Amino acid sequence: MRTNIANTTIDYKSSESAQRSRLATSLTLAAMSLGYGVVQLDVTIVNTALHAMGTALGGGVAELQWVVSAYTIAFAAFILTAGALGDRIGAKRVFMAGFAIFTAASLACALSPNATVLIGARLIQGLAAAILVPNSLALLNHAYPDEKQRGRAVAVWAAGASLALTAGPFVGGGLITLVGWRAIFLVNLPIGLAGLGLTWRYTDETTRSRAREIDLPGQCAAIGALGALAGAIIEGGAIGWAHPAVMAASVAATVLATLFIWREQRTAQPMLPLSLFGNRMFALTSLVGLLVNVAIYGLIFVLSLYFQEVNGLSAWWTGLAFVPMMGAVLPVNLLSPRISERIGACRTMIVGACVSALGCLGMLDMAPGTSYWAIAVQMIAISGGLGLLVPPLTSTLLGSVEKARSGIAAGVLNATRQTGSVLGVALFGSLVAGNFMSGLHASLIIAAAVLLLAATAIWRSAPADG
Repeated sequence: MRTNIANTTIDYKSSESAQRSRLATSLTLAAMSLGYGVVQLDVTIVNTALHAMGTALGGGVAELQWVVSAYTIAFAAFILTAGALGDRIGAKRVFMAGFAIFTAASLACALSPNATVLIGARLIQGLAAAILVPNSLALLNHAYPDEKQRGRAVAVWAAGASLALTAGPFVGGGLITLVGWRAIFLVNLPIGLAGLGLTWRYTDETTRSRAREIDLPGQCAAIGALGALAGAIIEGGAIGWAHPAVMAASVAATVLATLFIWREQRTAQPMLPLSLFGNRMFALTSLVGLLVNVAIYGLIFVLSLYFQEVNGLSAWWTGLAFVPMMGAVLPVNLLSPRISERIGACRTMIVGACVSALGCLGMLDMAPGTSYWAIAVQMIAISGGLGLLVPPLTSTLLGSVEKARSGIAAGVLNATRQTGSVLGVALFGSLVAGNFMSGLHASLIIAAAVLLLAATAIWRSAPADG
């Protein structure tokens, strides 16, 4: 009898421990989703405020591009170092530091007295975003060792971020109308506090690798190359491609990019381990991430300007215009891993890229005054394709490397994606800086082309079983 009672007590305690473990894992996922979600929210919420910020602080399209691009440049440039730092000293403590910096920088954005201070605060926000994203993935990879469970957790993580990405314009429009443009940054404060609390209480620390060094020369070369490239594209549309400053920035970007690759080939602890690209699936998913973000983020920027500057919609109505995108992406994100399990991750990515490309081509007849309902279906297709593509893209990349390198792998994926965002906003913004409608049509053609290029790359490189 005593043995039975003892066994029952042990079973009860074991069951209770398992329930606590499941709760902690679920709340870890919630915290990581908040971290990635607030990063994506601030990518797009600013787009709805462009007109209001331009009116309040002054500046043309180029200055507004810098408000958007300062964030994504820092995001792309620092993300590799942030992933390596998490591998070295622990992803949990690095993730929490990133959340704290992001929250403080958001407050600085809200209090900015002029465009220069705002751009500087956005730069710090981008740095914090770079810290949050790869370490959130590393912590998810640690919390979900099973591949199937990890795939579904990544789908939830991506769904929250995609919802934030597409909800940004809508939420921003409401806040601007009710409170003013500074409120779009204040909304990050409660999110940051909630994320910090959940992470501190429920997330387990990852294994630390003290052998991992921080490649400062490589980091500096990466920042310089990406900043010079973005500056050349942005200012080329504003002051002309033949301007000496634009040409000098182009040369500087080329030289610094070459130095970066040279450095990474020779250092013992590279910021970007080029050996990772010897894995076909790792190289493929990194390329696809870059191409997809060129298209999607560039289009969100120019469509926000189209609704406000060309069709004269208020921030509120511009936000409402993006609601169909917000409504489509979440269920598709959640459905994506199940589709991947049936037809294969690569086939799922191909379908997603093609659907988004068709959405871009369907918008080519846009003109000033075009009915919103004439383009709503295409907007749904663009976001639905993105929602289908991102979960298998992320899970495939993480599954292509050993867990000890998950932080740097996540960093590479997000660095390539954010580099695509920088290039998309800079390129499409420069195209619409002159004749807006012809620039918008060119942007749609380029977006469709790079999405189809991504689908072709997957098709040609994917394993036979999909």
